[in-house]
Amino acid sequence: MAASTTAITPTRAENYSEWYQQVVRAADLAETSSVRGCMVIKPWGYAIWENMQRVLDGMFKDTGHVNAYFPLFIPVSFLEKEAAHVDGFAKECAVVTHHRLEAGADGKLHPAGELEEPLVVRPTSETIIGATYAKWVQSYRDLPLLINQWANVVRWEMRTRLFLRTAEFLWQEGHTAHATREEAVEETMRMLGVYSTFAEGFMAMPVIRGRKTDGERFPGAVDTYSIEAMMQDRKALQAGTSHFLGQNFAKASEIQFLAANGERQFAWTTSWGVSTRLVGGLIMTHSDDDGLILPPRLAPVHVVIIPVVHKPEDAEAVKTWTQALAADLRARTFDGRSVQVHLDERDMRGGDKAWNWIKKGVPIRAEVGPRDIAGDSVFVARRDRGHKEKVSMKRADFIANVPALLQEIQDGLLARALALREQHTRRIDSRAEFEAFFDAPAVEDGQPTPIHAGFALSHFCGDAKVEADIKERLGVTIRCVPLEHDGERGACVITGAPSTQRVVWAKAY
Repeated sequence: MAASTTAITPTRAENYSEWYQQVVRAADLAETSSVRGCMVIKPWGYAIWENMQRVLDGMFKDTGHVNAYFPLFIPVSFLEKEAAHVDGFAKECAVVTHHRLEAGADGKLHPAGELEEPLVVRPTSETIIGATYAKWVQSYRDLPLLINQWANVVRWEMRTRLFLRTAEFLWQEGHTAHATREEAVEETMRMLGVYSTFAEGFMAMPVIRGRKTDGERFPGAVDTYSIEAMMQDRKALQAGTSHFLGQNFAKASEIQFLAANGERQFAWTTSWGVSTRLVGGLIMTHSDDDGLILPPRLAPVHVVIIPVVHKPEDAEAVKTWTQALAADLRARTFDGRSVQVHLDERDMRGGDKAWNWIKKGVPIRAEVGPRDIAGDSVFVARRDRGHKEKVSMKRADFIANVPALLQEIQDGLLARALALREQHTRRIDSRAEFEAFFDAPAVEDGQPTPIHAGFALSHFCGDAKVEADIKERLGVTIRCVPLEHDGERGACVITGAPSTQRVVWAKAY
């Protein structure tokens, strides 16, 4: 797919939702599939996901976890064992009821061979993994079990959007079992910290860590914790979750062990996961009206070199010079790996190539023609500074400074995203101001825009009915009860009842 040589239309301010879809297409990240609600992740999009996998997998293993794989199909009876769990997922389940196809008199294939028990295509794996753990765990010596799997899941979504919400998506799901409550709670918080570190350190996406309210809690969990990020349209994105499951799933699956004191006890379990939704979060955190912008620590390519040749007789000299430049750049390291360089030798106009890579979000673009070679220089453009700004650098300086430039881009993207969140986060203490903040359309340059208000930090009394009413009337939810708070007591912004701390309210994806 050749990228357009113009900016993305519509712009973010004109139609943020359509802008997002156009960025995905222009960057060649993914496309809708012939199966309704599913997507094809294309090589550039999958390369970003692979880098996310690589980093996260290392972080999981550094904290003592190992990978395994569990079945795609889950017997319905397994889901029925945990009442809250089945209630939470029943409407999203894809169900297999037959095991073969037979040709009918009409010449078409029809399901045949009805299964004795229907199988659910996994929406999440707590129940099937719990049944396995029940066989593996006999003694306290078998604990803790610290296992992760990389897999796909299916949740039957009616309204889909590439990466953000599709019927099938890729993810990782960690499932652990422990001998004590304290160990399981510690694990829950540890993995929330891993997600927070990854989001901010690699995605350059600032997040708020917090606990979900009862109304937003994972079905069957005792406590759910999440990281919440603000996108450029000021909506929230839940970017990762970590669940303390208590003994609920252990009792449902009969995960029991003989404790050191000789008593039989139920294990304490956790689960935690992130998905390809992170690719959508990355897009909406950093990209601009020219297309995708990638943080260097996750970019499949750090530097793209574009030879600029106007005369056939210059082609060989430019080719030799740029190949040597690419080799020297690859000898440099950034973030523990060789600088990733792509030399674009396609037979097409240099301007078309440049726009192609602008839209793909490559952090640094280096353009080289005969005049540059004569001056032993390179024209360098940073993706975080728009498509027009280019500077000439001596070849040796460019090679020497590439790691520092990449780190500067990485740090700058995080700072820019944090500044946006701070600009659009407001402490609100009156109901009138709260409802106006979320109810009135934002206005920029005198015109209504599809931009949402942002994050409101307001006190909340904890009444689930109040929370549900705000969600129904304003489309606003409590994203989390922040873990970091100043202990300030106050009055609920809606009811005036006593409150122990502020929570984060926002419209969300």
